[in-house]
Amino acid sequence: MKNLLEKDLRTHQTALNLQAYRQQLLASNIANADTPNFKARDILFRDALSAALGRGRWEQPLPLMKTHARHLGGKAEFSPETFVRYRTEWQSAVDGNTVDMDMERAAFAENTVHYEASITFINGLLRSMQTAIVGQ
Repeated sequence: MKNLLEKDLRTHQTALNLQAYRQQLLASNIANADTPNFKARDILFRDALSAALGRGRWEQPLPLMKTHARHLGGKAEFSPETFVRYRTEWQSAVDGNTVDMDMERAAFAENTVHYEASITFINGLLRSMQTAIVGQ
């Protein structure tokens, strides 16, 4: 039971961390809406979550070759920056800025709802575990 709880909590914790990172990207896009030549960015959330949880297909870096026994082994660590992409430009601006405020606000609101849903799932999971322990 403990392993199942840890697995569920790890999944939601990872999702929360990625959603918080995405919220920072979206807030940065909104804050730089008037900055000339600023390029709006977003994260490929589904791919990033799959990679963070160790499943799915994503491009892993080539393994490092050890030519001596005392060389340190290279380990590919997950980094959300790997999945950050520039947002597709829908309407060009004279100053080169690619931020579309309507799209950014919608993405920000959507990400907020997903973040709150993840928190609700975690609270429900912990509440059900507490109920099981107490026996009511």
